[in-house]
Amino acid sequence: MSEKNYHALIKDRIFIGGADDVHDVMKNEKVDVIFDLRAEAPEEASDYNRIHSPIVDDEERQEEAIKKAINEVVNAYNEGKKIYFHCMGGSNRTGTVAVGTLLDLGQANTIDAAEEIAKSARPKINVKPEMKEALKNIYPNA
Repeated sequence: MSEKNYHALIKDRIFIGGADDVHDVMKNEKVDVIFDLRAEAPEEASDYNRIHSPIVDDEERQEEAIKKAINEVVNAYNEGKKIYFHCMGGSNRTGTVAVGTLLDLGQANTIDAAEEIAKSARPKINVKPEMKEALKNIYPNA
């Protein structure tokens, strides 16, 4: 069996990774919904339940888009769905939404703690400064 390029953020429920891993996740994990965080992704029909929840990479003031993506993931989780979310490479935008998801689900109390959990799940996560600033604005007490 080949090594997976995607990772479980929450065991058997929420998976994270890059755009190239969608088909492997669908085959191996049988996820119910996939959130595509890429702003540069085309709006296209797909053969799976894909929700485009775009966040612009390397831009400031992305709070609204980030919070919307986190809310969508948390709502799907609370509905009992199995979820995969990704950006292009699965490090910055994916990491940002992973941090917020962990905070919203009560898996961490601080942004730093949530980031550590996310990095332990997917070591290549690298939340860039502008995204970390947005998280601080969304979660001022975390």
